[in-house]
Amino acid sequence: QVRLVVPIAVAFSPGSVPTDLPRPLPFRDDQEMEITVNLRTTVTSHYEVMYRGTTAQEEAALAAATAREADAALRPLQGVSMGSLTMYVVPETSSLLPQGISVYVGKHRSALVRAGGSLAALQARLQQVTQLMSFTATSMAAALSDRVPDGRLSPDSRRSLKSSLGYEITFSLLNPDPKSHAVDWDIEGAVNCYVKPVLDKLSLVANFSVDSQILYYAVLGVTPRYDKESSSFLLSTHSLPHVINPVEARLGSSAASLYPVLNFLLYVPERSHSPLYIQDKDGAPVSTNAFHSPRWGGIMVYNVEASASPQASLPLHVDVDMARVMEVFLAQLRLLFGLSREELPAEFLLESPGNEGLADWELDHLLWAHTVENIATVSTTLTSLAQLLDKIGNIVIKDDVASEVYRAVASVQSAVAKLGKGHLHSAFQASKEAVTSSERAFFDPSLLHLLYFPDDQKFAIYIPLFLPMAVPILLSLAKIVRETRQRKKEPTKMD
Repeated sequence: QVRLVVPIAVAFSPGSVPTDLPRPLPFRDDQEMEITVNLRTTVTSHYEVMYRGTTAQEEAALAAATAREADAALRPLQGVSMGSLTMYVVPETSSLLPQGISVYVGKHRSALVRAGGSLAALQARLQQVTQLMSFTATSMAAALSDRVPDGRLSPDSRRSLKSSLGYEITFSLLNPDPKSHAVDWDIEGAVNCYVKPVLDKLSLVANFSVDSQILYYAVLGVTPRYDKESSSFLLSTHSLPHVINPVEARLGSSAASLYPVLNFLLYVPERSHSPLYIQDKDGAPVSTNAFHSPRWGGIMVYNVEASASPQASLPLHVDVDMARVMEVFLAQLRLLFGLSREELPAEFLLESPGNEGLADWELDHLLWAHTVENIATVSTTLTSLAQLLDKIGNIVIKDDVASEVYRAVASVQSAVAKLGKGHLHSAFQASKEAVTSSERAFFDPSLLHLLYFPDDQKFAIYIPLFLPMAVPILLSLAKIVRETRQRKKEPTKMD
């Protein structure tokens, strides 16, 4: 049973304090909510809310012209504790928030909330913001998807990758027609400019390695349909799953990888199939001309503009617009990590994370989900190991294996305890250590079950060997016994 504690500070600026407060500021109010995963597993979310007034420095920051400027000015005034949130309540007449917007969620761990009159209305709005910036029942169910009964999870919640200690990202350029197209892409510059800031932020979650490759004569394996009206080729939604397998056989990146591999493919269609467009379920062209596969990666089709003169020399030189390509791939990367923006009320305004790719509170969102998932993974691994050892009575457990098991148990208990205190970062680190120790113990070569045989298998192996040898021995023993008895019965002759 896991208890997640979220420390929240609600700061009222002058003119925004509700008239129906139960007691004068500052005061504390704790709220709890249970998330039921299955009959045996529940996650308790505990919100420690501290209501207070704003400080002079915070009031000066809230006097900024725009919400974005106020968010930047408030950043140094907040604590750096991961998993903690700060809500600044501004008066209903405040011009800081745009017209029609009642909630502004910044790039860091704070939000601006317009006062809603009564405390109950304000608390309902604060609860929405808190769940958005920390975790929801849906995100917890997705993290514990292995324990959720079938049918209770939506297909979207199974899109995100499972928690891992590392990930490998591979960017591949597929050029099926090098005779017609000489494609040039600045992948190194694009990775340093667009991908590296995102991975630097995500380095707290896992280790990342990035590589790239160019594959020539690599086709999609699906023949697109020609559309006379648009004079183009189309890939329909139902044919997209058949695109991946033929291409994946050429990638070769996952064969020697210890960690999950994320594949991002840029496909330049051959000249005979250009231009090529992807259709959605309704038959309309997809604006990005790309699609993604859950827990695998994404593919983007990059059409080359046909040359105006038919006598143009081949191959045509193509410079890929990496800004447009990376915008699509980073959006797919967010989807793979479960950072897709859920449907929000119209009065919510979320600040773009900018070049970093994800906001601080989105990083916390990932840490909450991965910590709970790691704890569940360790629990499952150690339970499986215990069941294996119970089945094989004569198995030998070495001291280093035992110490890894003890370390995993201690680390997972530490992670649960730290979650209960609201220390998200240290809880996540402890859960990573628990996963590492439990995996080392479970996959230790000395515990390979094929080294040990159940008793019935031993009899099955040794009886055919010893039975042919035992038959003449047993017959000889029987003959000796008979002769001994006969000697005793015969009378001895006396002179």
